[in-house]
Amino acid sequence: MNGDGMTEAATAEKEEKEADHHPYFRPRDAATLILIDRSGDKPKVLVGKRHDNVVFMPGKYVFPGGRVDKSDNRVPVAAPISAELEANLLKGSPKIAPSRARALAVAAIREACEETGLCLGRKADKAIRLDGAWKPFADAGLLPDPSGLFLIARAITPPGRVRRFDTRFFTADASAIAHRVEGVIHADAELVELVWVEIGSKPLADAHAMTRNVL
Repeated sequence: MNGDGMTEAATAEKEEKEADHHPYFRPRDAATLILIDRSGDKPKVLVGKRHDNVVFMPGKYVFPGGRVDKSDNRVPVAAPISAELEANLLKGSPKIAPSRARALAVAAIREACEETGLCLGRKADKAIRLDGAWKPFADAGLLPDPSGLFLIARAITPPGRVRRFDTRFFTADASAIAHRVEGVIHADAELVELVWVEIGSKPLADAHAMTRNVL
């Protein structure tokens, strides 16, 4: 068995032990955004290195993402999600409403901005007022724009884990980045480094198995 196989086997054994000690938790909706830069000869994806002191995947390179927030269903957007994206999000079980599908796509944009400082949006026709996590968009005169997102994967944490997520993985082209918030990435942040890397490159070799599978 190679090194990767031993690592994955150890992870599986650990997860089986966790399953023996934790009750059933309903997975929470979450969204992840994979930004792709196609400006060069080979496409690159954006990953961030997690702080060594965080509980979940310390020191690993990950895509920005997190749980759906209540504000994701209410925030105004520059354009609706595409009919294709909505149809794909409505597939599967449990069934969700179109408003939840919209919230999932919008959550991916919010989390990307919060964790990386990169905001996908479009200039608003008039002054807007957005609070909380959406304030960077308002400050830049932007509305979040989920119209260019594509759904490529879905992953549900197995039962028995302390934290369970029903995560949708979205992609978007880097050209959709309309604003950058400075100072988001630093030594004490959740993500301490951002890098654009080719698929198969070294920063991704040690990524979580799910990250590699999605790629």
